[in-house]
Amino acid sequence: MFRTALRNVLAHKARLLMTVLAVLLGVAFVAGTLVFTSTISDAYQKSSEKGFTNVDVAISPDDSDDKDNPGDAPKLSQSLLDQVTKLPGAESATGTVTGFAAIPDKDGKLVGDGFTSSGGNYFPSKDGKDARYTMKEGRGPTNVREVALDSRTADRADYEIGDSIDVSVDGPVLKQKVVGIFTTDDGNVAAGGSLALFDTRTAQKLYAEPGKFTGIELKAKPGTTQEALKAQVQKILPDRTEADTGEKLADDQAEEIKNGMSGMRTGMLAFAGIALFVGIFIIANTFTMLVAQRTKELALMRAVGASRRQVTRAVLIEATLVGAIAAVTGLLAGIGIGAGLRSLLNSSGATVPDGPLVITPTAVGASLFVGIVVTVLAAWLPGRRAAKIPPVAAMGSVHAPPSTRGMVVRNSIGALFAGVGIALVLAATTVDNGKLMMGLGAGLLMIGVFVLTPLLSRPLIAAAAPVLRIFGMPGKLARQNAVRNPRRTAATASALMIGLTLITGLTVIAGGIQNAIDKMARDSLKADYIVSMASMTPLAPEVGEKLEKQPEVEKSSPLRLSPSRIDGEKTDLAGVNGKAIGDLTKLEFTEGSFAGLGGNRVVVDKDLAEDRGWKVGSSLPTTFEDGKKSRLVVSGVYEGNVIISGVMIDNATLTPHVKDIADFQVLLKTKDGLSDDTKKSLEKALGDNPAIKVQTMDDVSNDIAKLINLMLNMLYGLLAMAVIVAVLGVVNTLAMSVFERSQEIGMLRAIGLDRKGIKRMVRLESLVISLFGGVLGIGLGVFFGWAAGELIGPSLGTYELVLPWGRMGLFLVLAALVGVLAALWPARRAAKLNMLAAIKAE
Repeated sequence: MFRTALRNVLAHKARLLMTVLAVLLGVAFVAGTLVFTSTISDAYQKSSEKGFTNVDVAISPDDSDDKDNPGDAPKLSQSLLDQVTKLPGAESATGTVTGFAAIPDKDGKLVGDGFTSSGGNYFPSKDGKDARYTMKEGRGPTNVREVALDSRTADRADYEIGDSIDVSVDGPVLKQKVVGIFTTDDGNVAAGGSLALFDTRTAQKLYAEPGKFTGIELKAKPGTTQEALKAQVQKILPDRTEADTGEKLADDQAEEIKNGMSGMRTGMLAFAGIALFVGIFIIANTFTMLVAQRTKELALMRAVGASRRQVTRAVLIEATLVGAIAAVTGLLAGIGIGAGLRSLLNSSGATVPDGPLVITPTAVGASLFVGIVVTVLAAWLPGRRAAKIPPVAAMGSVHAPPSTRGMVVRNSIGALFAGVGIALVLAATTVDNGKLMMGLGAGLLMIGVFVLTPLLSRPLIAAAAPVLRIFGMPGKLARQNAVRNPRRTAATASALMIGLTLITGLTVIAGGIQNAIDKMARDSLKADYIVSMASMTPLAPEVGEKLEKQPEVEKSSPLRLSPSRIDGEKTDLAGVNGKAIGDLTKLEFTEGSFAGLGGNRVVVDKDLAEDRGWKVGSSLPTTFEDGKKSRLVVSGVYEGNVIISGVMIDNATLTPHVKDIADFQVLLKTKDGLSDDTKKSLEKALGDNPAIKVQTMDDVSNDIAKLINLMLNMLYGLLAMAVIVAVLGVVNTLAMSVFERSQEIGMLRAIGLDRKGIKRMVRLESLVISLFGGVLGIGLGVFFGWAAGELIGPSLGTYELVLPWGRMGLFLVLAALVGVLAALWPARRAAKLNMLAAIKAE
C-alpha cells in the first residue's frame, strides 16, 4: 500500500502540484504572518530597551505622589553624586542627563522622525572616556558649541567630524559642531532613532538645572553585590529619591515593554489566528475535493482486495508526503513573505523600527503543524468517507450526493451560530464594556455565515442571472456550474470573504475615528494655526513670546500644564491667555463663560465639575506646583472633549508657581487668516526649524490620517496575504473543477460550444464566485465596523458611522479582479481539452 500510494502520488503530477500548492499557500500564509508579526514586535521592543550591563545600582528622582508638594521631585545634585562615588562598594558613579534632541539631515528633514530623537550627556571618567559610548571617530564634546552623534545618525545624515549642524531641544535652534561619532547599544538608536551627546554642563542647562542630574548610575566593586551596594546608597538618599538595582530595572523594563506591547501582540496574534484558520480551511477544502474526485480510483483498490483501513491509510500516507514537502517549502516562502511585507511597509513611508528578521520556534512549529498534521487530518475524513462507499456503487458513479437531511442539519447549525452571534454583537453595543462579548459574537457570526455560505450562494448568485444572460449560453452555464455544487462554491468564496470582512471592517472603523477627531478639533478651535514640537515634547516659552510679536499675529495663547492639588486630589492646571482664549476656541458653556477667566478665577469642564461637585462660584482650595496654597473660584463650566478638557487658569496667575516653564502648544489667530505666505512667514520667524510644526487644522487632520493609515497599512499588509491565498485558492478549485468536468466540457465542445465559449464560461464562473465572496465580506465588514463604532461612540462624542464608498467599491473591483486572474489558467486549460479524449475520460 505504501508503494501504491507513492506511485499514485508520482503518477498524477499535475494533481500533485495543485495539492502541494494549496498546502504550501496555507503554510506560507501562517509562516509569513508569524514572521512578520514577530519581526515588527521585536523591533518595537528593542526600540524601548536600555542596556543595564554596566549599571549595578541606579538612583532617580521619586515622582510618586507627594501630598505636600504636587510638583515633580527635584533633580539629583552634584553633592549626592560626590557622596555615592565615595561609597566603599562603588567602583564608579556616572551622572546622567537625558532629554529630546532633534537632528535634521542636510535637507532639513528630521533623522529618527522626531519622536525617537534623544539627547544626553557625555560624562568622561578620569581617563577622559565615557564607558557608555565608544568613540568611533573624534572625541567627546567639551563645551556648549560641541556635539557628538551616534554612528547610524551620522551615516544617514552624511555628517562628518567638523560639520556644523542645527540641533533643537525645545524649539530654538542650537548651532553645534560635530566633534565625535560614537557607537552605542541604545535600543532606540538600534531601532532607527538618533542620539546626540552634549558636554555635561550644556546637557544640564538644556534638560535639568545647572549642577543637577536626571539620574545617577553606579558600578559595584568586584565582590560587592548589587543588593549590598543598594543598601549603602539608601543610607544617604535624600527625600523623594529612590534607588534600584540594575537587575530590578532590567526586570521592570521587560515587564513595562511587555505591557506596552500587549496591545500590538494581541492584534498580531489575532491575525496569526486568522492566518491559521484560512490555511487550515484551504487545505481541508482541497483534500475534500481531491478525494471526491478519486472515488472511482479508491473503489477500484477496494475491488482488487484492499480493505477500508488500507484505503484510508493510503490516503493518509499520500497526505503525509504532500504535507511534508509543502510544509518545508511553505515555511521558506513564508519567511520570504514576512521579509517582503516588512520592506513594503518601509517603502510606503511608514516609520517602523529597524531590526533583524525574526524566525521564532513558534513560526517553525506552526508551519510544520499546518503543513503535516492539518493535511493528514484534512485528508482523514474524506478518505474514510470514500473507503466506506461500496466498490460497485463507486465505480458505477451511483453514490449519492450529500443528503437533504445533511444540508438541513448544516443550515440549522449555521443559522443558530449566526443568530447567537448577531444577538451577542447587538447586545455588546448596549453595555459599557462589551469588547469581549462583541469579539465572541463576531467569531460566532463568522462561523455561522461560513456554515451557511452554501445556502446563501444560490440566491446571491441567482441575482447575477440577468447580467450573465448578456453573455449567452456561456453565462447561463457559468451560473449553473456555480450553484451546482454549493459546498464547493462556498468553500472557494469563503477565503476571500474572510479577508474582505476584516479589510472592510478595519477601514470603516478607521474612517469613523479619523472623522470624529477631525470634527472634534474643528468644532473646538477657532485658531488658524497650532504650533507644537514634532516630537510632542514641550516648547520653550520663547517660541510663544516670539510668535506673539509677529505682525501677522492677532491673538495668541500658549497652553502650559502644571501639576497641582485641588480639594486634596492631584489635578493638572492648564494655563492659557485668559484675554485671548475665547477668540481661539469655540467651546460651549453650560454655565458662565471665558469672560470671567483671570486672577484666581478658573473654568472647568463639565465632566470634572460633575465628578467633583463643582459649579459656578465654587471655591477650590489649591496647592500649586511650588507648594504655595491659594483658593481658586469657578467662573465657568464648559463642554470638554478629548482635545480640550480640565481646569483652565490664566497664565499670569499660574506662571509664577511653575518651576520649568514650557508650553505643549501655542494657538494663533492671524490678521489675514489662513494663507501660504502667512505660514511661511511664521516658520521663517522660528528659523525654519523642522523640529517645530506650524499647522493648520487641515495639517492636523492629515497627521491623524497618516497615523491611522500607518496602522491600516500594517494590517492591510497582513490581510493582503489572505487575498493572495484566496486568489490561488480560486485557481486551485477551478483547475480541479475543470479536471472533474472533463467529460462535460468535451460534450459541450462536441455539441457546438467553441473554445472561446468554454473560456468565457470558466471565467464567468470564477467571476461570480469571487464577487459572491466579495459581497459577503464587505457586508459583514460594514456590520462589524458599525458595531465597533457603537462601542467607541461613548468615549468619542463626535464619532459617527462613515462608509468609505470609494474604498468599498475598490474592494469589490478587487474581488472581481481576483475572479478574472484566477480563471486565466483554468479557462485556458479547459479550452485546450481534446473533445474526444475528454468524452472518454474517467
